[in-house]
Amino acid sequence: MEEYAKILVFVMPIFLLLIAIEKIYGYYKGQDTAPYMDTVSSVSSGMTNSVKDVLGISISLLSYEWLYSKIAIFHLEATVLAYIIGFIVIDFYGYWTHRWSHQINFLWNKHAIHHSSEEFNLACALRQTVSSFVNLFTFLLIPAAFFGVPPVVIAITLPIQLFLQFWYHTQHIKKMGFIEKILVTPSHHRVHHAINPEYMDKNHSQIFIIWDKLFGTFQEELPTVPAVYGITRPAQTWNPIRINFQHLWLLIRDAWYAENWKDKFTIWFKPTGWRPENFEEKYPAHKITNVYNFEKYGTQHSKKLMYWAITQTVVTLLLITYMYDSIAKIGLPNVFVYGAFVFATIYSYTELMDTRKFSLFWESIRFVFGIAIISYYGDWFGLNAVFPFTNYIIISYLTLSLLVTIYFVSVNFEKEKLTLAQI
Repeated sequence: MEEYAKILVFVMPIFLLLIAIEKIYGYYKGQDTAPYMDTVSSVSSGMTNSVKDVLGISISLLSYEWLYSKIAIFHLEATVLAYIIGFIVIDFYGYWTHRWSHQINFLWNKHAIHHSSEEFNLACALRQTVSSFVNLFTFLLIPAAFFGVPPVVIAITLPIQLFLQFWYHTQHIKKMGFIEKILVTPSHHRVHHAINPEYMDKNHSQIFIIWDKLFGTFQEELPTVPAVYGITRPAQTWNPIRINFQHLWLLIRDAWYAENWKDKFTIWFKPTGWRPENFEEKYPAHKITNVYNFEKYGTQHSKKLMYWAITQTVVTLLLITYMYDSIAKIGLPNVFVYGAFVFATIYSYTELMDTRKFSLFWESIRFVFGIAIISYYGDWFGLNAVFPFTNYIIISYLTLSLLVTIYFVSVNFEKEKLTLAQI
């Protein structure tokens, strides 16, 4: 928990700086691929995922340490060779878990968030799941355990392999020549994120593109087929927590309404998107039928709302940074209280971004939650000792946030409706 939190304190500013550089470069080149609201939603998704991971809210049914203790025929030291073997096995593991997430209905729920952006940019790399609570596929690391790769090597290599997937989520880097034959590049990954029929369910590799070529899922980016991004059942929300459970809710609903027990059971293991016969007519779910002709979500919004969403994201990032940097001092179970407040914050302001009037309810809950934390602990998890008057700053922020939400819900949303009606 603490080690991963410290890594994130170092990594987060790097990712955010690169996202800002991409935004500035795209604006300068006249090809802005990172709209503000989409970027805020993506960064917010990254925050929810990182909090979940830091808090360890998931389990592995089969641990790597157990595999290593039972089947290792060697016991390697943490040498360069061990890291190379570990990295290759983890990438093999990543290919298959990624591929199955696209091909099996109940697994798609944990991965849909990553594809939910209708843009393709560095920020969308941060759209990671909070809906996966059980790791089912540790058995794919058997080759590493067999050759005696130490658990510490796997623990270090897993986040490195994940972070190395960030850079290729961009439209600004074109094809890269010989590198395309070895590594996953932006061109390869643009294909993977596209919903064009020619590109669907291709290029699942994470670092080495060889896996797609070896297992028959490779597709080159075609100059005549510009990629269209998103998911065929569009999320239509900026709220990353909603997105994380949309597909699961569809499966639960379909299983409930299914007329025979076979469909109730098999729907979970059918190919992604499968529904019982005639369900598209009986219980329609919005689906894109023409990928070249649909309206992207949230393109019309108030500039005031956009600036407020950016402000909330910055404040939340500061709160998370303090949480990660002071996680040992905050301790258990207080860190879970802190994490719950972060989740409530992100849920509240992304609901507001969706112009849902019910966002005022969530903001009121968050306000009471924040005041209760300060009342109970006496300060904001020890921050008052670092920055005097922190309690007053936090209370002022919570009050301002509630008042701004009241303004948007009672005044600004109505003005926007009138403006759009006039257009």
